[in-house]
Amino acid sequence: MRSEKQIYDMILNFAKSEERIRMVTLEGSRTNKNITPDEYQDYDITFFVTDMESFTADDKWLDVFGERLIMQKPEDMELFPAAEKGYSYLMLFHDDVKIDLTLLPLHLSDEYFTWDKLVKLLLDKDNRISRPPVPTDADYHLQRPTGRMFDDCCNEFWNTVTYVVKGLCRKEILFAIDHMNEIVRKELLRMVSWLVGAEHGFHFSLGKNYKFLDHYIPEEMWKRLMATYRMDSYPQMWESLEQCMALFREVSSQAAQKFGYPYPPYDKNISSYVARQKAKLQSRAAHWE
Repeated sequence: MRSEKQIYDMILNFAKSEERIRMVTLEGSRTNKNITPDEYQDYDITFFVTDMESFTADDKWLDVFGERLIMQKPEDMELFPAAEKGYSYLMLFHDDVKIDLTLLPLHLSDEYFTWDKLVKLLLDKDNRISRPPVPTDADYHLQRPTGRMFDDCCNEFWNTVTYVVKGLCRKEILFAIDHMNEIVRKELLRMVSWLVGAEHGFHFSLGKNYKFLDHYIPEEMWKRLMATYRMDSYPQMWESLEQCMALFREVSSQAAQKFGYPYPPYDKNISSYVARQKAKLQSRAAHWE
């Protein structure tokens, strides 16, 4: 694998030699001092250019970065259309280096620095940026919930639990799994993150997809959370759902106390509903035996 210095030298030497590229920035985890560097980090690079079409018309110029294993161009896809203002090349190379390169028109340079604070200026040929920003992950820090946000999270969790139950009762396990993963579990993770903030402060980030969560919660809670990902059968789905409910109940009750918010009635009402539906399902199953 090429070294970090080799990659930066390659990128900047190309940019310096190419008149159409006026500015280069680095984004993402490589700008974040709170992230421990490793070999799997992408190089998230943006070129600000004077002529977008001259680059996008032909991919040959990308060969300067090495031999690619695969490349994706999100803005050129029909099945997964992107909503970005630029044009991106997500490239994995034969030496396992990953470069996500984005082209942006030069006139967006001022607007660009309002999008994200995890940005480092690598090259500015025209001295357009008088005060280069200092990268910070402040935008990704844990957010203290308002009382309304807390109630909304509880409402969304318990309301969607009923959809999971409906899927299980109908023997539509993929429907149940989708609602479990896409909504129920997300609200559980959100609530756990708020409890972490209440206990450790709101001055740091848990990372994308809560990837550092296990650093801040008890091992026993982590094991219980991991157990909810077992969903390969109907009995296991019921158990995982009930584990989610129990964990959310515990965490949200603690969070309510710490924030001084009332604990809403959704838990009592929906827990009773879930128990009733499960009993009906078991009764029907016993009837047919």
